[in-house]
Amino acid sequence: MKYKLSIIGLMAAFVMAAFIGGVTAEIAGNAGAGITAFLIAFGVPVLKPFFPAKWYGKDAGVALMAIQVEVWQNHIEGNLFKDNTFLLASTDASMYVEQGKIVHIPQAGVVANVEKSRSSLPASVSQRTDTDVTYELSPFTTDPILLPNAEKYELSYAKRESVLAEHETALNERVAEDFLRIWAPTAVGSILRTTGEGTEAHVDGTTGMRKKFVPADLKRAGTAMDKQNVAKTGRYCIMSADMYSQFTDALEATEYRDFSKTFDPVTGVMGMMYGFKVYVRSSVVVYNEDASAINAYGAAASATDNDAVLCWQVSAVERAVGSVTFFDKTNDPTYYGDVYSFEVRAGGRKRRADGKGVIAIVQEAASGV
Repeated sequence: MKYKLSIIGLMAAFVMAAFIGGVTAEIAGNAGAGITAFLIAFGVPVLKPFFPAKWYGKDAGVALMAIQVEVWQNHIEGNLFKDNTFLLASTDASMYVEQGKIVHIPQAGVVANVEKSRSSLPASVSQRTDTDVTYELSPFTTDPILLPNAEKYELSYAKRESVLAEHETALNERVAEDFLRIWAPTAVGSILRTTGEGTEAHVDGTTGMRKKFVPADLKRAGTAMDKQNVAKTGRYCIMSADMYSQFTDALEATEYRDFSKTFDPVTGVMGMMYGFKVYVRSSVVVYNEDASAINAYGAAASATDNDAVLCWQVSAVERAVGSVTFFDKTNDPTYYGDVYSFEVRAGGRKRRADGKGVIAIVQEAASGV
């Protein structure tokens, strides 16, 4: 078998070797392990012409560089929220996951009653009744991807790593979208409406005019939480790119300066105002006209639907991650190549039955609709 490594191939091998080295160092917590992994991953394709053909030919029995299942599973679990760091601003219930898919949390019963200067004896005897919070984690799976046998040998390790990295990113984004919908409230007492001047609707599929999202609306959300006796610390909000633009446009120069002092590219926090640390992403959630329901993932928006900003306190929402599985079937005789896919089990909830601690600020229709 003839083997050639082009300049492009050499560059690709270097990039992927650096990626593998970084992942290994992160998992092992050891720079030496990362360097070793880099040298092996980069050296194998470069030195491949000097190996006996039987080592990497079709009769070799296994691919020259096999996919490391455990490494990929650990990498997915460790980076599940990497590009959606707002999810970390919640209570982690992963320690209560059983069998990789069920959350089971013991809940203490009603706090004991206390009376001052008790006048009636004997005091009534009561028994605390404990309860359990149980919910199942949803499985998120990627469509299986085929790497044909020809590409597997011609492009070697780099193509596989690139394909799997794309699947990991897509999986992370889909999980984040689900958490937003789980946390978003629909109770009347948890919904506020925007109050700014009218502007054209920006959500794809919507028409007419909507009132802008302005700083005063975020302040009202803080006041609503104060009335709910929600802790003033650990408050967060997340805005779509369009709502963030409306929000910052309404800030005075000095207000924007103060707001952006807490900008942190590592955590993704864009700034802080009225006690809320602010996150921004391309989209958050879309509500129907009267804010009584949230559009499902992937659902097309109706003309009267509305964008929303989500505000919460860290103890009011919960996340849990269960099993992470990497599936692989190499040398599949029916597909003439290798087939890969991922599965992650994840879920969460609003932690209070009354929904307190989570507020949605939903667009309000403006004149001119």
